[in-house]
Amino acid sequence: MGKTRLALEVARAEDEVCLVELAGVPRETTVDGLAEVIAAALGIRDGARPQSSVERLADVLRGRRLLLVLDNCEHVVEPVAALVPLVLPDVRVLATSREPLGVSSEHLWEVPPLDVPALGAPPADVLRSGAVQLFAARAAAASPGFALSAENAETIATICRRVDGIPLAIELASARVRVLGTTELAERLNDRFAVLTGGPRDAPPRQRTLRAVLDWSWELLTAAERTVLRRLAVFADGCTLAAAEALCSGDGVRRSEVLDLLARLVDRSLVVVSHSADGPRYGLLESVSAYGERQLEPRELDRLRHAHAAYYTSLAEEAATHLRGPDQQRWLRRLDAETGNLRRALCDDRFASRLARAMTWYWFLRGRLTEARRATEAAGSAVVAAWHTGFRLLTGEPADSRAALTLRDAVTDPRERAMAGWFLGYAATRFGDMPIGEELIRAALAEFEELGDNWGVAAALSVRAVQRHVRGDLDKSTVDAERSLALFRETGDRWGRVQACAALGRLAEIAGDYPAAAAWQREGVELAEELALWPDAAMRWSELGRIALLEGDHARADELHERGRALAVEHGDSAGQEFAEVGLALSARRRGRFAEAETLLRPWLEWNRRFEADNGAALILAELGFAAEQRGDAEAALDLHAQGLAAARRTGDPRAVALALEGLAGARLLAGQPGRAKGLLGAAARLRESAGAPLPPCERGDVDRIEAALIRADENDHHEPQECR
Repeated sequence: MGKTRLALEVARAEDEVCLVELAGVPRETTVDGLAEVIAAALGIRDGARPQSSVERLADVLRGRRLLLVLDNCEHVVEPVAALVPLVLPDVRVLATSREPLGVSSEHLWEVPPLDVPALGAPPADVLRSGAVQLFAARAAAASPGFALSAENAETIATICRRVDGIPLAIELASARVRVLGTTELAERLNDRFAVLTGGPRDAPPRQRTLRAVLDWSWELLTAAERTVLRRLAVFADGCTLAAAEALCSGDGVRRSEVLDLLARLVDRSLVVVSHSADGPRYGLLESVSAYGERQLEPRELDRLRHAHAAYYTSLAEEAATHLRGPDQQRWLRRLDAETGNLRRALCDDRFASRLARAMTWYWFLRGRLTEARRATEAAGSAVVAAWHTGFRLLTGEPADSRAALTLRDAVTDPRERAMAGWFLGYAATRFGDMPIGEELIRAALAEFEELGDNWGVAAALSVRAVQRHVRGDLDKSTVDAERSLALFRETGDRWGRVQACAALGRLAEIAGDYPAAAAWQREGVELAEELALWPDAAMRWSELGRIALLEGDHARADELHERGRALAVEHGDSAGQEFAEVGLALSARRRGRFAEAETLLRPWLEWNRRFEADNGAALILAELGFAAEQRGDAEAALDLHAQGLAAARRTGDPRAVALALEGLAGARLLAGQPGRAKGLLGAAARLRESAGAPLPPCERGDVDRIEAALIRADENDHHEPQECR
């Protein structure tokens, strides 16, 4: 890590310094032997009177203002720890070591790796990174003509991440640029111990290859410490103490000893410990992990991998029982921390089906739909097959919605069948066949009620509220949403509350009660962000943008929609991105920016058609039609609104049909057919009244505009000379 270099830099500011290099001192050195090494470095000769080496050293140092730098103490840490208190406080000691001395008055300064740019960091941050700068400087020295540039910066950042930001490893890697180049070097780091060799000839042997660096530390460990260290290599991204105790014990290492052994490995800078609300986690730098795995015999490695997969499958199954209810946040956080281990466990065919089943709800909550679809593809059971189809629907993969009924019926366990049916119904409602979704949710609701599962009842009601809202049955939709919210509050499930708040917010918005709508959506976004449910949070921010748009605050609407879009893009949420960008298009069109609105809308029209999502398509077609009409293109407006009317009628939503009729009215008027335009506006108004959702004042912009144009047309017609009629 550059401890020696740092110590020398500190020592430059001192008046009297003595550097004592201990790397070449034998491990068996005694305290007296160590005192002789230090005395020799100080130029101290044997005294006239008989004294031990320690006494003579203490006498000579007494009263001196000296900084004694003891470099590379790790292999002689015991005699150093015994000697240092004898020369304090007359001199100050700066020791470099891979573990603390463990004496009184010691102040520990940990030397971390160099800062490494995160994956996807902005180019400016990559170029400023200390690790990248060191690599570039050393590569330029080893390979004349090499220079850091925008083209190679990300590859260099990858190399620095792979070698953990360790300065020595970076220097060894940079020396290979001359023969490999950066791209080939990055690819070959999977066998880092073969690549990171050939350090400077004037460097100590232990610093000429990465393997030698690690061999030096390995040789200082006890047998038990080596056992724990090599077994830690089976974990991905660290582990909890409980996991380490379960997998690192055995073969002479008792479970009760693992904590102490971990502490000693942390002291030796071979294990990295981090702390969170859920307790400590123990991990290895990638290079140390690769080294530890090489120390495992094939049979031990296979046994460890099996035990690892079994442990994390059991953890996921336990977590699944807590992800619906008051412990949701804590268990989501635990599974987040174990993502690497869970993915590694999924590679074990002996546990893949069980683990995939246990992980489905977690993947859904976290919006990791593509990962879920892939993991459930090789379905090992009817349950996993049903969830796989639901994930395919949600990610836009071709899937037969009707097959969902057969898949649901193939599940034999009543509780599993109800849950699988609910999920398929949810997916079909959002991106599939609405009638199939209604049938599945109707059956799931009945099954959950029979099982006495209040969480399931609440989940089914939240989806039925959406279905009824889409069908225009707003009163019953409100009843379902309110009952769903009450049950989710009883069960303590915050994800469920987000869904119910979203439904109630949309219903309040339809009713024109924008303060209430905003309050519901704000409650939803707060809950979603507490749980790190980023796709839900993205949608709620965009819903707030819709409300601001209806209130006429276009700047605020754009700000909120942009916030929703950024979150959706960051987390790969296409549905959230679509909703946000359609909102931005709504704002653009209302401000006369028709080309901008059409550019935003066109790609999402095709996206909705791919899903056969008529609700989304109907809205987009209406907006495109209005834009064409306002641009004066009657032919395009008539065609777009006709398509929109067909899509709206397929949804069964009277409000969607009314919107299409209002759009057609404007197109007919533009085409010189005011009589037909009046009839279409009247039909739209009657439909809205029948649905109990007349247009609120803030949503009357297009209708008012068309009605005003009709009045002007009538006036012009009235004033025309008789012979011209």
